[in-house]
Amino acid sequence: MFEALGISGSGLTVHQKWLDAISDNIANINTVRPTNEAAFQARYVVAAALENGGTGAGVAVAGIKLGNAEGRLVYDPEHPLADARGIVRLPDIDLGEQMTTMIMAQRGFQANTANLDRVRASYQAAIQMGRG
Repeated sequence: MFEALGISGSGLTVHQKWLDAISDNIANINTVRPTNEAAFQARYVVAAALENGGTGAGVAVAGIKLGNAEGRLVYDPEHPLADARGIVRLPDIDLGEQMTTMIMAQRGFQANTANLDRVRASYQAAIQMGRG
């Protein structure tokens, strides 16, 4: 049963990192840069399964993949960072995609939390049975 706690805990960790990356992406969706600088790069969590002799042992963050540094060029001549042509660089982040992945990450976090509650209830039932 202790393995179940570890597996759910690893899932919680990955989903929390995923939610952190998504919130960072959404917070920077309107970050403006001059055209001679790279745009804010979205962060994408890469997860990897952990193996334990052929059986699953949870999941871990294998790394963070960065999005497109080129971003998108937008005409905004009133912006103080605009170049001589009135163009600024914005990140290439799709808010709809970020919101969809945020819902998936939230659901995964909730599922792992519910699993932890079930394991805790099983432990408590086993302790009560042992007491007699």
